[in-house]
Amino acid sequence: MNRRSLLRGGFATGALLALPARALAQSVTEEFDKAFGLAPVPAQPAAPALPTVAPTDPAYSARLVEVAKRELERAGAPIWRKDIVGIADFARASTLPRLHFVNLEKGDIRSFLVSHGRGSDPAHSGFLQSFSNGIGSEATSRGAYLTCEWYKGKYGTSIRLEGLDRDNSNALDRAIVMHPAAYAADDMIGKFGKLGRSEGCFAMGPEHFNEALWHLSGGRLLYADRIEAS
Repeated sequence: MNRRSLLRGGFATGALLALPARALAQSVTEEFDKAFGLAPVPAQPAAPALPTVAPTDPAYSARLVEVAKRELERAGAPIWRKDIVGIADFARASTLPRLHFVNLEKGDIRSFLVSHGRGSDPAHSGFLQSFSNGIGSEATSRGAYLTCEWYKGKYGTSIRLEGLDRDNSNALDRAIVMHPAAYAADDMIGKFGKLGRSEGCFAMGPEHFNEALWHLSGGRLLYADRIEAS
């Protein structure tokens, strides 16, 4: 099936947002499977056991919490698990932990490396230069995403994403997801001085991706923008 035909076939964002939150996540899962011939993933991932990084600047941590609360309120009903919010801060270079898991219940933040799209950084500088929602742009899109269920794809177990904003409304059509990738692993920085680039997906190192499977999938909020420079 042509990716663009997926939304044209009646699976429009406006119709999705009219659904109850849990039904929305289920609808995304079912339509994604039909479109790309994928099966849901029944197995549980291994529990993450690796150390994580937390921001050391109290002002920056407070800013992340502020953004997490603001975007949860703005996103509203589609987000039905509100304990943890993922924030991808693309004001930071790819060499820095910039995917933050803000736990609003426990009051802690854990941070990881994450890639940006090659269309957002054509010269491969290691910095995101621009966002785009365009089909074929291979760029990162800013905005709020609903994290849905797992599926088996090119990079193994991955997390479907549904864009909730005008700036990322083509996320499903573009197959923008969260997935593990060797080019986003920690050792890429030592070898090349930066992470590799995705096609607009949120790629994490395989050694950390179980953190996303355990703590960010299944109806939570992922928000992407430039945060640090705001």
